[in-house]
Amino acid sequence: MTMGSDAESGGFRNGKSDIESKDHLDAGALFVLESKGNWLHAGYHLTTSIVAPSLLSLPFAFTALGWFAGILFLIVGAAVTFYSYNLLSLVLESQESKGNRHLRFRDMARDILGPRWASFTVAPMQFAVCLGSVIGSIQFGGQSLKSIYLVYHPNGDMKLYEFIVFFGIVMLFLSQMPSFHSLRHLNLLSLILCLAYSLCVVGGSIHAGHSKLNPEKDYSVTGSNASKVFKVFNSIAMIATIYGNGIIPEIQATLAPPVSGKMFKGLCICYTVAVSTFFSVAISGYWAFGNRAAGNIFFNFAPHGEPSLIPNWLLLTTNICVILQLVAFVLVYSQPTFEVLEAKSGDASNGRFSLRNLLPRLLLRSVYVSVATLIAAMLPFCADIIAVVGAFGFLPLDFVFPVAFYYITFKPSKRSFIFWINTLIAVVFSILGVLGCIAAIRQVYVDANNYKLFANL
Repeated sequence: MTMGSDAESGGFRNGKSDIESKDHLDAGALFVLESKGNWLHAGYHLTTSIVAPSLLSLPFAFTALGWFAGILFLIVGAAVTFYSYNLLSLVLESQESKGNRHLRFRDMARDILGPRWASFTVAPMQFAVCLGSVIGSIQFGGQSLKSIYLVYHPNGDMKLYEFIVFFGIVMLFLSQMPSFHSLRHLNLLSLILCLAYSLCVVGGSIHAGHSKLNPEKDYSVTGSNASKVFKVFNSIAMIATIYGNGIIPEIQATLAPPVSGKMFKGLCICYTVAVSTFFSVAISGYWAFGNRAAGNIFFNFAPHGEPSLIPNWLLLTTNICVILQLVAFVLVYSQPTFEVLEAKSGDASNGRFSLRNLLPRLLLRSVYVSVATLIAAMLPFCADIIAVVGAFGFLPLDFVFPVAFYYITFKPSKRSFIFWINTLIAVVFSILGVLGCIAAIRQVYVDANNYKLFANL
């Protein structure tokens, strides 16, 4: 399945006005990617898409990198992704100034790189990023629900996959929210929630770190030399994923034209939240648990069959905030796929809520969420999925393609500093993408040998 056909109209073309151009948009672009938002809304969408509960895996990433390399890669990840996303936004703004506004990543790739690149690289990578993010988040939601359950039923016999299915059922209903723009208020709440649960995790890590029940801290990197190397690249892929986005054009598409300068303001909001939460959670969690930090820090706070290291009320509050934000995160990363489904099945000449468009939307979105939930329940290796998605999708979409788009659009001189810094970013992260993908797939293989389908982790 490709994310679109060569004949699709990808934006507002030939300098036509917003109203005139709507006649040329397919149902996906018209209904799902409606362009009504402002820069604050973009900031909410960006924050939800980047500052997500996957950040709770950062202490685990540090177990392979250690203090110095862990903090260094967090800094590099923040700097390079902020720069890369601005490059992508500048290219989109340049295209809009020429009367060709791109609403989708694949349309941007088609016009700049050609149809083959759009159909066989960008589209599959973005689809993998979105599906992988949805699957990982549904898993995380199930794990958080189980954590709450174990607080009140320490010896309960409900399995993880049951909680994953329950979270998926909730998403089945909420997935019917009609458009990306309709998520703006939910994503504002999401921004507040990510600050809240990050604060709770930092407080919980400090409390657990001083607890007599917490084993002695050990910050050494364990394993054979080969294992250590694979773990390093796996951790780099995880960090890249946690900073990853992969849907910048779709978020920029929600802005009311003209869009010039709006995404930069939105990114400033997003990275203010990202830097404050990522660094505080990573440092406090790794300090508290050292090389025992789990792929989900909740497993450290409340080890199965052992006393909780933090007060129950704090564990409950943190999990509730995480679950609520995961709802917004799943909806954000479902939008590009929903747009494709609506473009294929909808009729732009009928109203969004007409029976002709409502029935296919209800059916196709329900099938998509159901399939994602089934995969999440079958393969509950959350941290591993994050790493695979990062290496395969986020690294090229967020580090390599923005540089290529910028080169082709603005043609910087080979003598300029920006040419060489962009080249360095593209080369380094292409290599990291390949190595990270190998390491991440190896880790999935290792865990697949340790766990069975529908494992109760």
